[in-house]
Amino acid sequence: MKNVKEGFPPIADKEATILILGSMPGEESLQKNEYYANSRNSFWKIMASLFEFRHDASYEEKTTNLTKNNIALWDVMLACERQGSLDSAIVNGTIIENDFVSFYHRHPKVRHVFFNGAKAQNEYDKRVLPKLSDDAKEVEYFRLPSTSPAMAQLSFDEKLREWFCVKRIIDG
Repeated sequence: MKNVKEGFPPIADKEATILILGSMPGEESLQKNEYYANSRNSFWKIMASLFEFRHDASYEEKTTNLTKNNIALWDVMLACERQGSLDSAIVNGTIIENDFVSFYHRHPKVRHVFFNGAKAQNEYDKRVLPKLSDDAKEVEYFRLPSTSPAMAQLSFDEKLREWFCVKRIIDG
């Protein structure tokens, strides 16, 4: 395979109650070894707005703010073949999904999963959900609009409004 991309381990602690799932890190993220490193991706700006931290904080500060709010971050795909960063460029037959059975075993408090875009949810539903125990299937799932700059039909404010449900769940 050429152009094989490998994702990152999850950012999560044992208290996580929410899991946010992307599909696969883009090129800039892979180069910087950071989730959502592309400055045009609105993920960190949205999280900063919801949880009141600086979107331009250090990567460590940003991820600490997520775990402090019981949020875990990961991707559906462990690896795939893709030219560039777009989900539409992922070669379907090359997708290897992450080990969610082990993840849920290590993080039993996760009760809400938010998908960052359609590709993450579609691949999870197809490749992961059939392998999960009934307990893991009791998790509530929500698809949110992608924070990617490729999702240009929604403004930042429209995306933020949609993503506000993450904060509502945390606040109870």
